[in-house]
Amino acid sequence: MSRDRAVQQRQPKALAVDDEPSYMTEFRQAMLARGLATRTRNAYVRDLRACELTNPIALTRWQPDDVLHCLSFVARDGKTPRTQARMLSSLRQFYLWMIVSNLREDNPCERIKSPKLGRPLPKDLSEADVDNLLAAPDTSTALGLRDKAMLEVLYACGLRVSELINLSLEQVNLNSGWLQITGKGNKTRLVPLGEYASDALENYLSHGRGDLIAHLKSGNCQAVFLTAQGGYMTRQNFWYLLKKYAKVASIDKELSPHTLRHAFATHLLNHGADLRSVQLLLGHSDLSTTQIYTHVATARLQKLHAEHHPRG
Repeated sequence: MSRDRAVQQRQPKALAVDDEPSYMTEFRQAMLARGLATRTRNAYVRDLRACELTNPIALTRWQPDDVLHCLSFVARDGKTPRTQARMLSSLRQFYLWMIVSNLREDNPCERIKSPKLGRPLPKDLSEADVDNLLAAPDTSTALGLRDKAMLEVLYACGLRVSELINLSLEQVNLNSGWLQITGKGNKTRLVPLGEYASDALENYLSHGRGDLIAHLKSGNCQAVFLTAQGGYMTRQNFWYLLKKYAKVASIDKELSPHTLRHAFATHLLNHGADLRSVQLLLGHSDLSTTQIYTHVATARLQKLHAEHHPRG
């Protein structure tokens, strides 16, 4: 991507499919009309195309046996129960669209149950690990100041990686210590920065960002966190940085941007935060999504009890 184009947020493109049947194109258009995000639409299309490969019969003519055959095929192919359940969900949405569009009267997925899923616990990251990670960047450089601020903000606010890299200057209020975040479904929430993240962000904006924006040949990029060329970062950019700093911090466990979001929630609960507050900070629409972090906190307490209690 050119430096000129980097002044705009990088948006995902609709998945291109060769020889796409007309019904798939119509389904795409219906999803677009519903306002579904590009990544969501692409995920549906990928799943439906994968389902098509299991059967020569067109999706529009599938019966319950065809759906079962598809699920059996992908299971034998080594797909996880979670992937199977997602593919079944995509099929359900496709046939619901056909019914609403008067293209068929029944949903062949209606009586088919999703595979049972064990709910995996979020990956655990100790507070000591987080401290080491946040101390890893070299803040004597503009890029180091940026990376320090990104890590501090990600952990202090529990942001999704897309929310972090797309953060714009107008969303930041350092005077009041808040970020205005636009999350999934274009829902807006206010998130407090905290002292450490505020200091790191102010230091970067005052002494680092100007050096990076100077590298931009034209345009005016409103992103808070810039690449070395002065434009918007990508998810891959930040993923690479996180891996680098995990190595510097001697963290040998698997680490992703979402791991810090998990750590944010778990550490809040460990220190007495209530579940509803954590839900609001994370931007979860359903409290049940947040409840998984209580299991992480409970598991840690059980481990501490077993290790340190004389009759543990």
